[in-house]
Amino acid sequence: MIRLVCVFAAFGALTAALLPFQALAVSLALPLRRRIPVFYHRLLCAMLGVRVREIGRRIDAHPLLIVANHSSWLDITVISAVAPVVFVAKQEIARWPLIGLLAKLQRTVFVDRTRRHKTREVNAEIASRLTGGDPVVLFGEGTASDGNRVLAFRSALIGAARDALAEAEHTGRVWIQPLSIAYTRLHGLPLCRHERPRVAWYGRMAMGPHLARVARHGQIDVTVIWGEPVAFDQQSDRKQIARALETEVRRRTIGALRGLADDSAPHSFLPQNRL
Repeated sequence: MIRLVCVFAAFGALTAALLPFQALAVSLALPLRRRIPVFYHRLLCAMLGVRVREIGRRIDAHPLLIVANHSSWLDITVISAVAPVVFVAKQEIARWPLIGLLAKLQRTVFVDRTRRHKTREVNAEIASRLTGGDPVVLFGEGTASDGNRVLAFRSALIGAARDALAEAEHTGRVWIQPLSIAYTRLHGLPLCRHERPRVAWYGRMAMGPHLARVARHGQIDVTVIWGEPVAFDQQSDRKQIARALETEVRRRTIGALRGLADDSAPHSFLPQNRL
């Protein structure tokens, strides 16, 4: 209980301290609007006891669309800790207390799946982020899994890149890079299949108790692996690219869960300070 109180107190203090600076940076379009979230989420990882092992590198080329698997709200913090990204998320998140505000300040693009006539406006916003130099993250499955598997990628989500190209002037292609996220250890011990949902957040799980449980126990190891980027242009087959990305992410995720992550690729650990 003491740890839980300390974590939430530290989270509140950190958020209160950085929120005004991020709001100002976003309103003035300052470069800090990209750097502050990375710093913020790295500190969150340290507070929660989440140790991130990064294998491979994000490419420097732009525009860049990152397509990842998804199993927990922790994915947002983990990805944001390793790269200055913006996310594409469902509209409901914008209305969540505090989390909605934090998502807006990270310049998340919200999608209302019930209003398809707004697709053009959403894709125009994605195009603006891409051409402005922001890597944009899409969760290819369109939902969260239990962390033991990678679900089928939805080609329609990746097809949004083509619509974004149509909205962006002087942009002939978008780079798409797969990203694998695997939660591998808890308290230093390998996470077995039936324990992995203790980290994963999916289905109808209540977020509050899950967040409190993670904050109370912490000591989670996660491996993120950058795959080989592919070029996407107006002639690309979105279904074929979606299958290739899905195969790549599934292969790397399963390998990491089995302790077979590619150690030949460049990798690093995020520094961690536990409470």
